Amino acid sequence: MVSVGYMAKRVPKRSDRFQAPHVVAVFSVSNCNGENFTDYIPYWKDNGYWLFDSPEAIRIVARENSILLAGTSLCYYEAYEKDFDGERWTPWSPEPSFRTDVPAPSGKQLAGFDVVSFTASTSPECSGLSCSSLAADCAQMHTVLTPLTRPKRTSVAGRLTNPSRG
Repeated sequence: MVSVGYMAKRVPKRSDRFQAPHVVAVFSVSNCNGENFTDYIPYWKDNGYWLFDSPEAIRIVARENSILLAGTSLCYYEAYEKDFDGERWTPWSPEPSFRTDVPAPSGKQLAGFDVVSFTASTSPECSGLSCSSLAADCAQMHTVLTPLTRPKRTSVAGRLTNPSRG
């Protein structure tokens, strides 16, 4: 796994729309089901993974632009080092024109897993788990996505080739 960045999110509690009683909160990196603290891209303080290198970078953007962080949760994200294009796994790395230096937090707590599209390569897009019905089909996300064994990768990747929008 690769450290990809931090984001301040408004983390929603599970709603009936997910139809997944085992989901208690949605920490998705996508902006679909948990809003980012702001539309941050225009500030150009993000890294090559389109997230922030540190919690302090988020606080600076918020302070300099009078953005309230109250009600947000600080999320740290890691990603699998390969990208699935619908047919094969290829190496995935940050946009090289952006500085990217994401130290892992000294203490981290695993909140769950997600599968996110990144087709435009300019920010995390839709979540295959929370934007489609896949989360409802997975009784225990930890067993579906970890470890990324070949049968599980194939199963998950095949079902995410054309996910429905939620």
